[in-house]
Amino acid sequence: MARAHSNGERYLLDCRSLIDHTLDHYLKNNHQVTSLLHQAMCYSVLDGGKRFRPTLTLAVGKLFGAKRRVLLPFACAIELIHCYSLIHDDLPALDNDDLRRGKLSCHKRFGEAIALLAGDALLTEAFFIMSDPRVARLLGVPLISKLIREVSDAAGIRGMIGGQSTEIEVVKRKVTPAVLESLDRLKTGALIMTAARVGAIIGGAARKDFDRITRYAQALGLAFQITDDILDGHEVSSDKGIINYLSVAGSERAGERVRDLLHDCLREMQPYGRKAEPLREMARYVALRTAADTDEHGKGFRPVSSPDNSQRLKAVSHTRNP
Repeated sequence: MARAHSNGERYLLDCRSLIDHTLDHYLKNNHQVTSLLHQAMCYSVLDGGKRFRPTLTLAVGKLFGAKRRVLLPFACAIELIHCYSLIHDDLPALDNDDLRRGKLSCHKRFGEAIALLAGDALLTEAFFIMSDPRVARLLGVPLISKLIREVSDAAGIRGMIGGQSTEIEVVKRKVTPAVLESLDRLKTGALIMTAARVGAIIGGAARKDFDRITRYAQALGLAFQITDDILDGHEVSSDKGIINYLSVAGSERAGERVRDLLHDCLREMQPYGRKAEPLREMARYVALRTAADTDEHGKGFRPVSSPDNSQRLKAVSHTRNP
């Protein structure tokens, strides 16, 4: 018998549906073009992805009373930035991956030139959405400027791009878990942290709350990348020369680190009581996810707080083929 969803789970599933609908609107209804470039953009964003980052923006914003209509443009912009990074990551010059979310990667489907331009276009489109004058009228120009600067900082050389560049160099020297955590906080963690902080900024969170959300999201982002490494464990011994947390720290230590990070996330949410349940649900999802939590299209964002999942943390260090 299927288990009924909790309120927190229903909220997260509702967020995902709303984000999918809004992304579809931004990429289809707002464009009167059917070029190959536009097809590549839609191909890489729609019909796939967990929508983890934009859901985080909505959940944090809700915690502090922000309205969805002002959160959604920034939530979707962050997702477009994430999708652009995946397109570029898959290119032969970087990870050289043929598949993404259970289908051909963008460059395999449309060619390297169009894929490169599609990534560029999605990044630019993200800032076009965030700078919409209609959004500025709702939030005010000073706040819009602050938010765009926050997102730019996370997406650029101080965050995601800086982490991607460091990853290219990191295989050339001795790697430790501390080195990898520093890298992961940039490449993966920066955009996740900013997704949460954007929700807090729009919600007008007090400084102590903003700092608490930042600590929660930092732990969440690191846990997200380590569990990714655990799930990708089969790639460590491949001829790609991949070095990740699992290969450097081992499965036992990787599992222990994820458990510690989950504890950190839950501790930071204690002051907010039941209102923070969606954020607890997201932390549990990250720490407890396995390959079974995603389908062949990479769409899985299955809530994980079922009665038997308390035992799954013990097994989080086991490698599963995605």
